[in-house]
Amino acid sequence: MVDEKHMKAFVAVRMIPVGLAIVGAVSLCVLFGGDPAAGLTERLPAADITSQILVDANEAIELRGELVRFDGVPSDLPGAWPRFRGANFDAISSGKTALARTWRTDGPKVLWSIEVGEGYAGAAILAGRVYVLDYDRQNQADAIRCLSLEDGEEIWRYSYPVKVKRFHGMSRTVPAVTEKYIVTLGPKCHVTCLDSVTGEFRWMLDLVKDFKAKVPPWYAGQCPLIDDGRVIIAVGGDTLMIAVDCETGDIKWQSPNPHAWVMTHSSIMPTDFAGAHMYVYCASGAVVGVSAEDGSILWETTDWKIRVANVPSPVVVGDGLIFLSGGYNAGSMMLQLTRENGTISAQPVFRLEPEVFGSEQHTPIFYDGYIYGIRPDKQLTCLDLNGQVVWTSTSAHKFGLGPYIIANGLIYVMNDSGVLTLAEANPAGYVQRASAKVLDGPDSWGPMAIASGRLILRDLNRMICLDVTGQ
Repeated sequence: MVDEKHMKAFVAVRMIPVGLAIVGAVSLCVLFGGDPAAGLTERLPAADITSQILVDANEAIELRGELVRFDGVPSDLPGAWPRFRGANFDAISSGKTALARTWRTDGPKVLWSIEVGEGYAGAAILAGRVYVLDYDRQNQADAIRCLSLEDGEEIWRYSYPVKVKRFHGMSRTVPAVTEKYIVTLGPKCHVTCLDSVTGEFRWMLDLVKDFKAKVPPWYAGQCPLIDDGRVIIAVGGDTLMIAVDCETGDIKWQSPNPHAWVMTHSSIMPTDFAGAHMYVYCASGAVVGVSAEDGSILWETTDWKIRVANVPSPVVVGDGLIFLSGGYNAGSMMLQLTRENGTISAQPVFRLEPEVFGSEQHTPIFYDGYIYGIRPDKQLTCLDLNGQVVWTSTSAHKFGLGPYIIANGLIYVMNDSGVLTLAEANPAGYVQRASAKVLDGPDSWGPMAIASGRLILRDLNRMICLDVTGQ
């Protein structure tokens, strides 16, 4: 966050003699492709940010953000996918666009394709714009990119220097976008807020420096949440969770962290229970519910914890029912929240062994009373709310660690090597309607986004937009 106090600090830093080192580093992501000067119409140094002192590997560099504008034009297509798991946090599209229920053998038409840096950062879509947090490996800089949904042409790019080494990819997070703001969380736990239309800088936080957060293994994978004009981030370190005013960057509240839990790869999910609006988070040592009003801990349970690669997010499946899943032999669990004498608590309803159901990487989907996800044997699986397996895709149809979403009653699911499959989201059984190789792979793991019949996918190095409408 850059407020008056911080700006004075920045001025003071500029006064330090040249003999002293000036430091820097920031976020996570991916290498962008193409000539960075192509289509350039205006270059604006972000003078209002513009310098922050960050410590990284005992090196000293000055962090400066730069906004570059290009010739891309936002599409007039309606529809939105403004954050991780879409508008309603459920990975289900509520769009009215008719979608094809089968494809030709070569798959849906590719509308546009761009190179991206190594990683798994998915897209957000709003107002005809596509947003992605990318990494410029050549210039060692995070790049927040805004593209046209119509043709993939770049509209603007805001970048700043940070050294991120290759470690099973470099990008992992999906931006959160509103009509006024875009917020990103970088691999080394830097939070950046820009104007979502113009790309102009608003504020930045260094969670490691300011809150003693610890960068997770394989870098940060938590996707930021914007709720009621505030950014909600699970920090770890001095505080478990913070709420930041989108407009000013002011900290509105901080949660206590008495158990010294550290940041995981899991993202926060909002829910309401017994009159309380709360944020549910899979911390390193427990699952917690945090009050949206003041950041107080409403409940916690150590019945569910994953020490290594705590990745999938909680799934709200009913009034006080929360479904949890994970890899590394974690399996899955259903929690039930109850309230008695004004106190909320969480009790396990059932637990499933990993061979029955667990999700290593992506968060399962609750749709029309059933849970859909990919379990450790790589089969797409349908569960009922009692934890009973309704069907699996069988060993003939496996999907690796790829992502999946539901739209118009159809499941779009990727495998590791870039094969996209279309199946029915129906408890009656696994019914596959189409399948086609649309990406070269490897590691086609980035979360999907869909709006106006445009499906955006990526593998390790490329992002594409497919026309999946029912033409």
